[in-house]
Amino acid sequence: LRPNSRIGKHVKIGDFVEVKNSNIGDNSKASHLSYIGDSDVGSDVNIGCGVVFVNYDGVSKHRSTVKDKAFIGCNANLISPVTIEESAYIAAGSTITDDVSANSLAIARERQVEKKDWVLKRGLKK
Repeated sequence: LRPNSRIGKHVKIGDFVEVKNSNIGDNSKASHLSYIGDSDVGSDVNIGCGVVFVNYDGVSKHRSTVKDKAFIGCNANLISPVTIEESAYIAAGSTITDDVSANSLAIARERQVEKKDWVLKRGLKK
């Protein structure tokens, strides 16, 4: 826990979770491997493994908001400033750059593409 962080009641901050300059509401949880910086997280929010609040653009820090009962799936990036409205869901592996409406599911990832024999064509096989 770093400076200017306020943690509500019955909040779970697990292993390898860094919280900096953020507010986290009651009954929220970030169980492991996440960075929660410059943000306002509501109550009853789930922050999955590997979630990063990407708060610095190289010049300025930006703040994000995650409202009550939101669910942030594992390995998601929230590119600040962004607002995740109440009861919204973020799909695992998503990079979120736009606000997400209440009760919605945001999926921001490309479909998997497999390049057959890519290693062989590049002469990389050992």
